[in-house]
Amino acid sequence: MVQQEMLNPFKIVQRQIEIASEKLGLEDEIVEILKHPQRVLTVTFPVKMDDGTTKVFEGYRSQHTDVVGPTKGGIRFHPDVTIDEVRALSMWMTFKCGVVGLPYGGGKGGVVCDPRKLSKSEVERISRGFIEALGDFIGPNRDIPAPDVYTNAQVMGWMVDTYSRLHGDAYTPGVITGKPLILGGSKGRNEATARGCVFVIEEAMKKLERPLKHASVAIQGFGNAGRVAANLLHDLGCKIVAISDSKGAIYNPDGLDLEKVELLKDTASILDYGESYQINPLDLLELDVDILVPAALENQITSQNADRIQATLIAEAANGPTTPEADAILKEKGIVIIPDILANAGGVTVSYFEWVQNMMNYYWTEEEVNAKLKPIMVDSYKQVDRLAEEYQTDLRTAAFMRSILRVTEAMRARGWV
Repeated sequence: MVQQEMLNPFKIVQRQIEIASEKLGLEDEIVEILKHPQRVLTVTFPVKMDDGTTKVFEGYRSQHTDVVGPTKGGIRFHPDVTIDEVRALSMWMTFKCGVVGLPYGGGKGGVVCDPRKLSKSEVERISRGFIEALGDFIGPNRDIPAPDVYTNAQVMGWMVDTYSRLHGDAYTPGVITGKPLILGGSKGRNEATARGCVFVIEEAMKKLERPLKHASVAIQGFGNAGRVAANLLHDLGCKIVAISDSKGAIYNPDGLDLEKVELLKDTASILDYGESYQINPLDLLELDVDILVPAALENQITSQNADRIQATLIAEAANGPTTPEADAILKEKGIVIIPDILANAGGVTVSYFEWVQNMMNYYWTEEEVNAKLKPIMVDSYKQVDRLAEEYQTDLRTAAFMRSILRVTEAMRARGWV
């Protein structure tokens, strides 16, 4: 009988922790600490809607561990947000911060709502209401939120303003990252997730002895990360052959006209590229390409489609796009996966830069930010790759191992175990 595949993200990250901890021979008590967030908050708050009615919204904030420093992670607004999703994402954030050596544990938050069906003023009131509800549990030295799915710099601007008002008259930019530049945001932050992903793709392709020039690329998800990654890879000589978004997918084996795709994304729909180029979005994952970049949501590559994946290299710009069952199948096929906690760690790294700049009130140029990001991403990839070779395992397990070793060392130093 085939075991039912795990699609609950909280169960998935717990299993990933178990796999890496077993490789390291860690004690059960440490594994149990790692498998559960320190604190998970559920809040409800009323919001006056534009039509004069009042609606109650529910939100969550998970803080996985503060053993190495304050917790850090995004806030998403989405109708399908669940407490298990938020718990899992906070745990992935711990390991994402750990793999690139940041002094943070993981945090994550979410509000159950659909901002696509709300006015700008309603989104603002939800943003402020959520921070009012969380006000005593976040702070620049405690827990530092950032943008995520369907939130952006403007939402962060409202949130940092609300927190600052709650805590006296002093403006407190370090409580939130991903803010508008005028409010203390960092230059380079908007492109950081994709830029960091491309830095590690370059390293992985070198290791595979495959040239980037003319390499074929399929990108699932044409939001911020996917779009910037497409442009950066195109600039390196890659051929972007397939792109998808929430409306559908397009494919041209000879390469898509990226400028045309971007114009259609901004003004109409990428499907207007031409009916003959349209494909089933699920088929995009299975194209015969050199590089596949999942940049959408969780659980996209599963046991149901993993055996049909043909990419040489998968770089996870999204969080949790591959299930453990799919991982095993892809490993058997010899497909290299740069895991999410490494591939998309550029975003949180530049968020860290933003926090540092806020705390010392001294700001860097975009060139300085990018120059600081690249060695962190390249060195982290090399460290993970070295660990994978030493333990004869895959990059995902090695990335978790690198982070878990760091967190475990801090636990021992603080006397937690």
